[in-house]
Amino acid sequence: MTAAREDLLAKGVAGLTRAEAEDLAAAFGVPRYRGRQLLHWLHQRRARSYEGMTDFPKALRERLARELPLFSTRVARTHEGRDGTRKLLLALPKGDAVEAVLIPEADRRTVCVSTQVGCPIGCTFCASGLGGLLRNLSPGEIVEQVLHVQDALPAGEKLTNVVVMGMGEPFLNYAALVRALEVLEAEWGLGIGSNRITVSTAGVLDKVARFAREPVATNLALSLHAPNDEVRARLLPRFKKVTIAEIVAAAAAYRGATGKDVTFEYVLLAGVNAAPEHAEELAERVRKIGCKVNLIPWNGVEGIDHQTPSEAEVRRFEAILEERGVPTTCRRRKGDDIAAACGQLRRTHLEEALQA
Repeated sequence: MTAAREDLLAKGVAGLTRAEAEDLAAAFGVPRYRGRQLLHWLHQRRARSYEGMTDFPKALRERLARELPLFSTRVARTHEGRDGTRKLLLALPKGDAVEAVLIPEADRRTVCVSTQVGCPIGCTFCASGLGGLLRNLSPGEIVEQVLHVQDALPAGEKLTNVVVMGMGEPFLNYAALVRALEVLEAEWGLGIGSNRITVSTAGVLDKVARFAREPVATNLALSLHAPNDEVRARLLPRFKKVTIAEIVAAAAAYRGATGKDVTFEYVLLAGVNAAPEHAEELAERVRKIGCKVNLIPWNGVEGIDHQTPSEAEVRRFEAILEERGVPTTCRRRKGDDIAAACGQLRRTHLEEALQA
């Protein structure tokens, strides 16, 4: 196998551009247009095996089935919550797993995808980083999450939105992220517009500036989670040197450069960052640039010593921000009954495997 062919295979079929799929077809000794056909079957016609690709010769279908796996992941487990949230645990080739979540709303079908196996950030309130980072996902493994969740929808429904807010820090797997977005946005791919995709980062600000110059630049969510540097350093120790002022400046610059929506994500933790004085301080920090704050009452994780604020505390925090002119939304907690917070289902799966 040539190095070029090995590199293409490492991306996964779902992570290939049309030009790369054509190169792969040539590497297999077949006409280049077969590469375009392959991607059409995968993304547009939702083929999940070579058997149904009827305009491929039978011998070619059989060879591809032997030598070129169409998918590198498989759905190992599916949990569906009472509110319709559906979490898929996807088995990876070497025995680990990653998560993708379907979030249904009135007029939206949103998929939340992961970019890494585990997470290196170590946010004190999140299950994703409890075991550290194992590896980055390939472009194909990121795109396959979207395809698996699309397949889980009832006939006639399709995904409308993508949020890259699952396991891992997207901007620490930058090249794979950008490639996956290229496939998700492409007309020949899944055709999801950049205005319907949001990428979240905990504070990799040099990559935020770089991402603003990419053709695939999407909406951006910056994980703030604190009104001041002291509280944020306790919650996100990996980013203790990244200040609130720097994050706010990066948000304003990204919005100015791209025209995309920018949101500050703020997980509310009782006794830590959810008091009225925290809301006052937060409002003073962010109100001048016009970006929205998305409040997220903490979705409890077994083994992590934080508490979810009461409904009254959440509403008071939200009201203070709005009174001071800060556009604010409060994310409904979804999937509590199926461990839908990042990393929880994977953690449960690994614990069960160790006990077996």
